[in-house]
Amino acid sequence: MPEDEVKFPAGSDTEIESLSEFDAAAERGELAGYRVQSVDLTGRTSALLGVDTAGAVFLGCAMEPDAAAKVRGDGALVFPPVPDLPFDPYRGALYSPAELFEGLAQGYEGTPDALSYDWFQRTRADGDIFSSMLRSIHDDAISDALDELLVGARVVGVMGGHAMARGTAEYEGAAVLGRTLARAGFTVATGGGPGAMEAANLGAYAAPFDDAMLASALQLLAGEPSFRPSVSAWARAAFEVRTKWPRGGTSVGIPTWFYGHEPPNAFADAIAKYFANATREDGLLARSNAGVVFLPGAAGTVQEIFDNATPNYYESRGTPTPMVLVDRAHWTQELPTWPLLQALAKDRPMAARIALVDSVSEAPDALARMSR
Repeated sequence: MPEDEVKFPAGSDTEIESLSEFDAAAERGELAGYRVQSVDLTGRTSALLGVDTAGAVFLGCAMEPDAAAKVRGDGALVFPPVPDLPFDPYRGALYSPAELFEGLAQGYEGTPDALSYDWFQRTRADGDIFSSMLRSIHDDAISDALDELLVGARVVGVMGGHAMARGTAEYEGAAVLGRTLARAGFTVATGGGPGAMEAANLGAYAAPFDDAMLASALQLLAGEPSFRPSVSAWARAAFEVRTKWPRGGTSVGIPTWFYGHEPPNAFADAIAKYFANATREDGLLARSNAGVVFLPGAAGTVQEIFDNATPNYYESRGTPTPMVLVDRAHWTQELPTWPLLQALAKDRPMAARIALVDSVSEAPDALARMSR
């Protein structure tokens, strides 16, 4: 290899997403070719001055002017932090509920989640390529962090509408479903919003606890049955549950600012929130590698059913994954989706991977049967 040729590391090993990872790489003198993502390096000037950063890319990393000048001189690319944004487009990790709802005590309107939605509403149709680029960079960073989180996981998606109210039998059933799946070793992934989505994430959160905890949590939440009229009161009730029973089970929520009227729920410990709904929808379903359970919903859930059915029909992602539709009356009479799904599946491998059940309690067995 010529002396002036830089040998770069390959794959995900190039990514540095924390100060500890940066320090370890700097000690080894191995920053050339790395991607340093949203790490505050203002206290690491001496390290940056003393190590080769040729070919490195610094995404949203604050650093002192002399350090920035030096790494640029090495041939590194520096994308500086963008001021006055309510979100970090270069972030290296998924959101936590505490991060999105920071400042909730003073009202939801001032939280990063609400402010990011307001920014999106102002910029989504203004034709500004810079705003569009920031949204795209952010969503790609979220996808990267989500893939890193789910390596090796058996993911079951639970889909359903936001209208399902706390305090109802349907909400309790969705929570029990989430708990059952989590206890069976699956990672529960939902659309991350209220209603059926929140219930499934709550169930996964309740997985390490006994039945009394879930019953008490459901009773507490029933006092604020919906995010309307007050997102603040609805979210505070969820955080009260988390405070009363800390260190719950893990799950994933994948919501979007496209539907700003749907705040994220606080029971998914990892939240992959997107600006682009199409990216979010496809990503959620594509990552549900162990199947999807569809609870009663409206237009959004119908869309998700056929977004999932299409790759199963064409086998574009490999062997079709299980699809379980819950509530026979809903999917055959109110929104007759099941007959069309059956017609699509006829004489194809996916026919053995679709099921319609009457109640949510039947869904885990149907999922297990089709997985075999």
